[in-house]
Amino acid sequence: MRVKEVLGRGDYALISELVPRGARVLDLGCGDGALLAWLKEHKQVAGRGVERQRALVQAAVARGVTVYQGDIEQSLPDYPGAAFDYVILSQTLQEAQRPLAVLEQMLRVGRHAIVAFPNFGHWRVRLAHLTSGRAPRTPLFPHNWYESPNIHFLTVQDFEEFIREQGWKIERRLFLAGDRRIELFPNLLAEIAVYLFRRS
Repeated sequence: MRVKEVLGRGDYALISELVPRGARVLDLGCGDGALLAWLKEHKQVAGRGVERQRALVQAAVARGVTVYQGDIEQSLPDYPGAAFDYVILSQTLQEAQRPLAVLEQMLRVGRHAIVAFPNFGHWRVRLAHLTSGRAPRTPLFPHNWYESPNIHFLTVQDFEEFIREQGWKIERRLFLAGDRRIELFPNLLAEIAVYLFRRS
């Protein structure tokens, strides 16, 4: 089944599917605020964002969304517990210095967490590594090893095992390859994974 993209991104489409109308939302690493602005317009959410880069914060504010400049790992402890219904982290988990701390804080300040990440277990990544003997370079991971923002290389299987170890509960899991939903063998076939989870 094809996914109709939101703002040119399939992961945004899946995230928007998971966020209910009128929810209180915190978007971490929100970039230029495009997703927040879309959710505000189409789902009437009460949204805030955190972004590290000043130029992106300014672009987000120009869109009419509330975004604060800061590092997510340092900013999250400043929020009170249960201040949000949903906390979103899209395409940023693999760049976090301390991912466990970030996820714990997400579940402290929000009732539900939504995390989207690139699946490093995808068959193209495996094949690129196997055939070249070098750090994989694919359309999804185009960077040279020395300029990649990714510092943690996780797969669907890694993430689900990690969630189980923490005793958290996966509420929904959605997978994409290009613009198609993946139902079978997501660790091998999915390029992007999107999870909705909470504390048990």
